[in-house]
This record gives sequence, C-alpha cells and structure tokens, in this order.
Amino acid sequence: MGQPMLLNRLMSMQKERKRRRQIQSRNGYRRLNASEAQKDSPCQEDEYSQGGKRLRYSGANLPEVRYHLEQKFTPYHFIVFLYEKLIPSQSQCQLSMLVQDILCHIHSLMSLQDAARAACVSHTFLRSWRCYPKLTLTNKTLGLKRNAVKKGDIAKGFASRVDHILKYHSGIGLKTFRLESHDYCNVEIYLSSWLQVAFRSGIEEVALLLPSCYNFPCSLLFDGHGNSIRDLYLTDCAFRPAIGFDCLRSLTKLHLYRVRITDDELGRLLSSSFALEQLVLRYCTELICLKIPFSLERLSFLKVLTCKMLQMIENKAPNLSTFHFFGDPVPLSFGESSQVKNLKVQLSREANSIYYSITKFPCVMPHLETLTISSFRERVNSPMVANKFIHLKYLEIYLSGGCASVSPTFDYLSLAAFLIASPFLKTFILSVHQDDMKHDSVFEHASHMRHMPEYKHERLKNVQVVGFCSAKSMVELACHILENATSLESLTVDTVYDEEDDEKTGRCSVRRTGKCSPITSHMILEAHKALKAVKRYILGKVPSKVKLNVRGPCSRCHAIEL
Repeated sequence: MGQPMLLNRLMSMQKERKRRRQIQSRNGYRRLNASEAQKDSPCQEDEYSQGGKRLRYSGANLPEVRYHLEQKFTPYHFIVFLYEKLIPSQSQCQLSMLVQDILCHIHSLMSLQDAARAACVSHTFLRSWRCYPKLTLTNKTLGLKRNAVKKGDIAKGFASRVDHILKYHSGIGLKTFRLESHDYCNVEIYLSSWLQVAFRSGIEEVALLLPSCYNFPCSLLFDGHGNSIRDLYLTDCAFRPAIGFDCLRSLTKLHLYRVRITDDELGRLLSSSFALEQLVLRYCTELICLKIPFSLERLSFLKVLTCKMLQMIENKAPNLSTFHFFGDPVPLSFGESSQVKNLKVQLSREANSIYYSITKFPCVMPHLETLTISSFRERVNSPMVANKFIHLKYLEIYLSGGCASVSPTFDYLSLAAFLIASPFLKTFILSVHQDDMKHDSVFEHASHMRHMPEYKHERLKNVQVVGFCSAKSMVELACHILENATSLESLTVDTVYDEEDDEKTGRCSVRRTGKCSPITSHMILEAHKALKAVKRYILGKVPSKVKLNVRGPCSRCHAIEL
C-alpha cells in the first residue's frame, strides 16, 4: 500500500470513528477524558467503565502487536499494520489503552540508558519506568568509565545511581535483574533494600556480582519469591541454604562463580530444583564431594571448573549429556548407564590429560560421541588400550601452553592409539602450540620412518593438524593417517598455530590491524621448515580422492630468509 492510499485510509477511519463517537454519545455512553485515561499505571491491568461495563486491557493481550514490534518492522509498515488490522476493531476506550500498551512495550525494548532518558521527557514513559522489565546495573550501563573517573568517584556514583533507580522502581513487571557491584563500591548498606526490589514474584533471570564478604540472604527467596526464577548467576558471595530450603522450583540454569557453598548446602539447593537443566560451578573452593542427585531428571549440562578442594564427582542424573571438567583429576562415578555424549576435559598442569582420557573415559563414559582434550603438560605417550570409544565420532586435542607443554620425548605417532580405540571416528583435529620445536627433526632421521599397516581407520573422513611442525613423529602420524584412513576425504595441514585464524580467510584479514598475531622467530623458522617437510614427505602419499589443504606462514608477516 502506497503512502497516498494510507493517508486516504487514515482519513476515512478518522471520519468513521467520529461517527461512532456521535452515536455512542446519543446512546448515553460516557466519554473517557484524558485524566481518567492516565490515572492508572500502564504496567498494571487497566480497568475502564463504558456503558456500565468493566473493560480490561493489558499488554498480555497484545501478542500480535508484540510480535510485529519484535520483528523490527519499520515505523511505516507498523502503522499500516495498526490501521489495517487493529484499529478498525477497537472502540475509543480500547484504543487509548492499546496506545498505552504499545508505548509501554516499546519502552521495555529500549536499552536501560535510552529508557531512562525517555522517562525524563514523557509522563507515559515515566510511569512505565517504574515497571521497566530488565534492569542491568553495571558501571558501563550507568555511564561510569574507569578511564575517565577515579575509583572512589565510581564507587560513589555507582551506589547513588543504583539506589536512585531502585527507589523509583516498583518491582512490578521486573523480569531480568543484573547487578555488578565490585568490592570497591562499598554497597553493603544498600544491598538489602536493593535485593528486596529485585526478588519479587515474577522475577525470572537474576545475575549478581556481590562483595566477596557478603552472605546472600536466602530469606529473600521465601514466600514464593524464588519460584519464578529460571536463571540464577551468583558471583563472589556466600550462599547458605538451610535445611528445608525449597525455593527454586522453576530454576533451569544455575551458575555459581567463586561462591562459598558446602556439599550439604549445594545438595539442599539441588534437591528441590527439579527443573534444572544446566549447572556450572567455577572456583567454588568449599566443595569436596560433588553429588548430583537422581531427581534432576532434566539436567543435561554440567560444568565444573577449578574447584580446588574437590575430591570426587558422583553423578546420578539420568539424562546428563554434556560434561565439561577443568582441574585436578578426581575419581568420577557416572554409572554404567551414563548418557554423557559430549565431554571437554582440561586437567591441571601437572597431569597428562591425553593419557588420563584414553585410559579412564572409555569405561566411565561409554557413550561418548564428541571429546575435546586440552593439555598443558604431556609427558607420557598414549598407550594402546583394550576398551574402546565405541560411539566416538569427533575428537579434538589441544596441546597448548608454550614449549613446556609437550616433552621432547612425546611421540605424536602414539596418538594413533586414539584413532585405533575409536573405530567410528569421523573427525580428528590436533592443535599444537609450542614456542620452540625440540623433537627429533624429520630431516635428520628420515631413514627410520615407522609404519603401522595393521591398523585401519575405515570411518575417518576429516583430519586437521594445526601447528604442524617438522618433528619426525608428527610427520609419521600424518603419513599413517594417509596410508590407513581408507575413507579419508580431506586433510588440512597448517604450519602456524593461531587461535583466531580462520582457514577460509587470509591470516591478516581476520584482524582489524591487518597484521598477523606476533610469533617468535623460532616459530616462524619452524613454520617454514614444516612447509618444506610437507612438500618432501607428505605430498607424494596423498591419494587422488583426498583433498589436501596446506597453509603455510603468512608471506607478509612471517617472511624469513632460509
């Protein structure tokens, strides 16, 4: 519909509404004046009287309007939608309420700063500000920049601004509340009143970065105030639920970061969180024995990161499918019926993550389909094992942490043990980051190249080696894969390790600076040697059906005279 046609339609609608008002006036209907239309808060359900009848209209009755707003229609198309579909069917009273609901919903979609500015210039937005649904109170959203303001001034500004916002917020309609209060802000005297505003019935998402000495008041969750929370993120505080704690029945995501909570207290919290789907525990130093109860039937994701005192993990949740573990190796009890299919593991610097994974996980998690291993320190070669990863299809191994991460005696060819233990593996990715290659060079020991022809990898299709070097054992591994992966489709060999790089683009083009990430002269020299090793020992072994992708050092940033 063109703009002239829209204007004509608008004029005809105005005439029709004027005619209806005249008829209603003759029939005794009372006309709604401006003061009556604005007497109630738009965030609450509005009631109006028309012809002796009580009319109710609220934002919850506007799913179609909200859908069109959230689709980010242009103002022109949105006006067309209003005048063609909604306005003709509404009375004058309903139109007034409809406009208020639309304005309130538009206000709720604004950022915190824009919503606050709008409340300063509009009475309608000022009323809806008291019911603004998403409060994100951080130094950034409050306009407090550390590079422009002293830390003491930031502390005062943060406390006064947050206190002012929450004093004028009714708590009604609040769905999301995020508060980042750093230790230097000195907000302990305000926290009780602030959190009372946030923890009202209806709150769904809560993220709190609290002072490290603060004890979270669990009483705020009583009387049903915690039963609507679906996502809870707590940082730097103590959380001490007492016996009989039963306040988070709708919780689906729980993230505790540097939270002081004991085994029993966490058990009380989990025992009533029947809807929990994701659990993340990071740096919770008071946990010793982590026990996931059978009652968490919907739990599918568990992440445990650097809980230093942890001595055991026992899982009975029947549908846990994804497990991420970072820290010292601990006994794992997942039961024979474990359904874990996706595993990420990174052990401490003193552990051999690859050795631990191939010897422990086939029995603990027999249904693994994807496995990602990160190793800071690898001193032991991967052994041949009897137990198999029967369902494993994707394997990714990171050897990172500089030159100390991989021992000069580590045999890259021993990683073939993983391929042998995974008969249905389709994708294998190996990434190696070391500042200085100290392994035996293939150029010095090429006369004794090893072969393992008795092992075939019939399902392996895609292989990537990032940080490929001229180590003899790494060249042997690449040759072993080419000779024994009968279904191989592609092999990618990248002689430079770069976490931000994307093989689909040039190295320089992935950064705003237009330059590659800085690497040492040893790494540049090794990258050129590795490229030479690929040409001499690998190219001739590539079957015609296999696509070989070789990525050498950047010709501009990594040039060197050999």
